Amino acid sequence: MSMLAGLDIGGTKCAVTIGTKLDQGIRILSKVQFPTPKDPHETIQHLISTLEQLLAEQEGLLAAIGISCGGPLDSKHGIILSPPNLPGWDHVPIVTSIRERFGVPVGLQNDANACALAEWRWGAGIGTRNMIFLTFGTAMGAGLILDGKLYAGTNDMAGEIGHIRLEPAGPIGYGKEGSFEGFCSGGGIAQWGRMKAMEALTRGQPPSFCQSESHLELITAQKIAEAAQSGDLTALQMFQIVGVQLGRGLAILVDLLNPELIVIGSIYARQRDLLEAYTLQEFQKEALPHAYRVCQIVPSALGDQVGDYASLSVADYQIM
Repeated sequence: MSMLAGLDIGGTKCAVTIGTKLDQGIRILSKVQFPTPKDPHETIQHLISTLEQLLAEQEGLLAAIGISCGGPLDSKHGIILSPPNLPGWDHVPIVTSIRERFGVPVGLQNDANACALAEWRWGAGIGTRNMIFLTFGTAMGAGLILDGKLYAGTNDMAGEIGHIRLEPAGPIGYGKEGSFEGFCSGGGIAQWGRMKAMEALTRGQPPSFCQSESHLELITAQKIAEAAQSGDLTALQMFQIVGVQLGRGLAILVDLLNPELIVIGSIYARQRDLLEAYTLQEFQKEALPHAYRVCQIVPSALGDQVGDYASLSVADYQIM
């Protein structure tokens, strides 16, 4: 049995996964998570020892290893640069360390690219040649599959759609007010919710997701979505605007890259009933008709498991 291994490195936790490819899709054989140590060297050693342990429990040969990590990074040389969620990870040559220990092909990609590969190989994007994956989670980023290949750009900065400014003012995302990430990310929606709640509290009309100023810091995108599902007017208006801004961002991508499919993860997949109508209406209004007609917009087929498959897809990409 041929096996793939995936190493997912996050700001709070890491995961090591082993899988085997099937005729259609992939089967996860085992997975272990652990809190991310502060020291990069300690983290790498923990990843190596965990993978060694998992491999010892399986019968088969390891074919490749994929690493998924937040950017910025240098995928060509296998170096993690200085991700904001990983303080102290400055120019860490992780691919060399892993390859020297296991002696198989090793690849490194940022999390958006890794998720794009997963959806392309085993999810909603099977059979496509031009596909975009939007994270729409804590942040907003894009992974680009163009002409049947992952496109990362000159220095791995392709797909940073969250940095595009959609409005002169609005919630801050990616360090920019009114950005795509500000309107269409968990962090941006929560921040915007605190602003809207404060305005409502000042008027003496608190929204259901925040009854007092002491609750402001407890606001999350999920709580706002739950309020909208229950009919809260402020929350419903917020998700209407989020849907419109998402459609606007999709139109930019479609006009620029002419994909056949855009797959949207996380919040869109979970709150599709709140967002889809507004998103598709704005998308149709803003996009070029010829490009709009050939592009489908769908939620992630892998759902909340897309992260489990992401690093495995990076491994698979090394031996395609």
